[in-house]
Amino acid sequence: MKLVTVAGPPSSGKTSVILKLIEGMDLAKGSIGVVKFDCLTSFDKRSYQEAGIPVQVGFSGKICPDHYYVSNIEDAVQWGIQSGLKLLITESAGLCNRCSPYINGILSICVIDNLSGINTPRKIGPMLRFADIVVITKGDIVSQAEREVFSFNVKQVNSSGKVIFVNGITGQGTFLLAKYLEQARDTQTLKELKLRFTTPAAICSYCTGETRIGEKYQMGMLKKLEFEGI
Repeated sequence: MKLVTVAGPPSSGKTSVILKLIEGMDLAKGSIGVVKFDCLTSFDKRSYQEAGIPVQVGFSGKICPDHYYVSNIEDAVQWGIQSGLKLLITESAGLCNRCSPYINGILSICVIDNLSGINTPRKIGPMLRFADIVVITKGDIVSQAEREVFSFNVKQVNSSGKVIFVNGITGQGTFLLAKYLEQARDTQTLKELKLRFTTPAAICSYCTGETRIGEKYQMGMLKKLEFEGI
């Protein structure tokens, strides 16, 4: 079974891209599955089910979504293998500039949309910087100049990644994306593999449920702002 990781900011068009990608791939129906990792809620499970795509959805809740992803990704792979899938796509929403659910040796795709602002690529961090492929969506809504500036900023952050413009409504661009997916390696297990970048780091009193404000309640990993003139 081949494994591909798709990540990106919320509402960037990940699910639309995946649906159009699967629709255009030359694989039997039901042989491509999706495991979607999210934080609080998702409305995409029905979309996958209506398309006849095997899907599992998990919510991290109060846990960091990247930590939740890493803790469950091996189980997701085993579910895919036991389900007889030829290709498993994991979908994960990045909610901070430290999010990076990518694994060494596993094809990784970052989906980012043109409407988020031309400087957004410089704000996303390792989720964009360490992706093998950067898919840019909603390019049909902006001007050619904006598309080129946005693409340039993506290349400034990730010079080695392939940049593909995909229309999540028409599916334009997914044919080329599917060709890259054919190069993904077969995966039996992720044991002994490593993440490409460390997950968001914070083990403090607020991570474990503290709500009171004040220095005496601040324990664990802390980072203080140095105010000028004080």
